[in-house]
Amino acid sequence: MTQYCFGKTHIAENRKKYMDPSYKYEKLRDIAEEDIVRLLAHRAPGEEYKSIHPPLEEMEEPDCAVRQMVEPTEGAKAGDRIRYVQFTDSMQFAPITPYLRAQCAYTRYKGVDPGVLSGRTIIEGRERDIEKLSKEMIDTELYDTARTGLRGRTVHGHAVRLDKNGMMFDALRRWAQDDRTKEVTYVKDMIGGAMDKEVVLGKPLPEDDLRKRTCMYRNAQGGVWQEEDDPESMDVCAEIHWKRTVGGFQPWKKISEIKGGKKDVGVKDLKLFVPRGGVGL
Repeated sequence: MTQYCFGKTHIAENRKKYMDPSYKYEKLRDIAEEDIVRLLAHRAPGEEYKSIHPPLEEMEEPDCAVRQMVEPTEGAKAGDRIRYVQFTDSMQFAPITPYLRAQCAYTRYKGVDPGVLSGRTIIEGRERDIEKLSKEMIDTELYDTARTGLRGRTVHGHAVRLDKNGMMFDALRRWAQDDRTKEVTYVKDMIGGAMDKEVVLGKPLPEDDLRKRTCMYRNAQGGVWQEEDDPESMDVCAEIHWKRTVGGFQPWKKISEIKGGKKDVGVKDLKLFVPRGGVGL
């Protein structure tokens, strides 16, 4: 089996399966395709796709070995314009972290260009390809209606305290939660604009379920402490850190040849300056 990630805890196992393109994500909801189009706000439901070039079969391209080897995506075949989807993942046990969402996009989807910052992941590609992968990510276990946000702009909130119902902060108030059913409904599109119809995404996952599904190490609130609970994972991170920052990206060097090296900061002695469970506020 391909080794996609290191570590032995359930956090590491979640990372491995999410990154494995042969793994089928667990489906938690089924959002209509036209509602996905509404949420993305790139075109109106039922509107024709706009193109930036004719369909590939109508173009007279020069003979190329790469074109013969690589099957184009449906969006590329049709000449679709480039569009995007952007997710915000909370630091409070969201199912997936931003950088891992980008890695999953690389291993699972063709013709996409992911970008990642501290709390957001943008994925660019041909329009109908983006709609397809957006539906898969929103419908499945990679998306929680409380800890994941579909945000084309003003993405802030991933590191902010949750509200009393466990919902992640959204400055544009794209969602609303029913006080009785607890279902989350998007009342604005990804960019914060008005929609002709609200889109119901459903109830958030229970806290215990989020902790089982998350791929986030977190030394607080019952999370997994990477340094103590998953030493294999921390060991690899430490080696990468020292080879990068001190070794100057020279992976051919032995760690023992790097001054300081992992021998001085290995898992045995590498501790956070906080006790297990973090520091109470």
